[in-house]
Amino acid sequence: MSVNEGKEKIALRNLRQIYYIRNQQTKRLEEFVALEDFSLSIEEGTFIAIVGPSGCGKSTLLDIVAGLTRSKGGSIEIDGEKVTGPSLNRGLIMQGYALFPWRNVRKNVEYGLEVKRVPKAERKAISQKYIDLVDLSGFEERYPNELSGGMRQRVAIARALAYDPQVLLMDEPFAAVDAQTRETMQDELLRIYAKTEKTIIFVTHSIEEAVLLADRVVVMTPRPGRIREVVDITLPRPRFNADVRVSADYGVLVQRIWELLHEPDVAPAPAGPGEDGVIDIADEILPSAVL
Repeated sequence: MSVNEGKEKIALRNLRQIYYIRNQQTKRLEEFVALEDFSLSIEEGTFIAIVGPSGCGKSTLLDIVAGLTRSKGGSIEIDGEKVTGPSLNRGLIMQGYALFPWRNVRKNVEYGLEVKRVPKAERKAISQKYIDLVDLSGFEERYPNELSGGMRQRVAIARALAYDPQVLLMDEPFAAVDAQTRETMQDELLRIYAKTEKTIIFVTHSIEEAVLLADRVVVMTPRPGRIREVVDITLPRPRFNADVRVSADYGVLVQRIWELLHEPDVAPAPAGPGEDGVIDIADEILPSAVL
């Protein structure tokens, strides 16, 4: 249990995000609403998972929290301060690893520490701590092309943790690995979360993964993305054992979220990019991909 339990860490208030797309018939730019009236309070040390259909704005939301994209409405605060851009108090981990191919494991992990101008000797000690934490001892001098997908993702996690961000933002980090590696990485993340008590926002398409990892699961509607319901996950921690995945309570929670995702909307979502070839994305205006 975190000593900061109950303290609000992140406040998302009435977020709205729009993009502009070009209608191929009229050649005019039209509004494309990705997020609408998205509000959520996240307590310090809480693991939040976000699930929803493709195109509902999950990754757009992470971009906004990371400070990579500015919302067109609403506000976001971390520890009472407005987010206006990227910061080292947030670590972003994506499914594509985003490692520097010319840097070995240690140098990749040390990158954020270099940005913070941490002295060389201290950088080495800190990087070793997190290399050990993700079970990559002995691979310090290897380069990304010499590692498996699961090992590269471990490096990405170690790099994000090494500069000690307050919040971890994870965008489907295990989607690119095989099923067995994915289960191993889930257990690894549960162990890391238990040790660090970081505040985590984790985007996934997997209901099972969301229930296994999170304290709360945010279920989003189809585009425009709104919160349909927030489901409390009452499974006891720690959860890194096979019994959790086959328990009756786990199955009930998975079924509940599945039902929420399949509830029909009152009104259909407006047409979007790639549907019947009617419109295309105006790349010069679109700030980031809508996922």
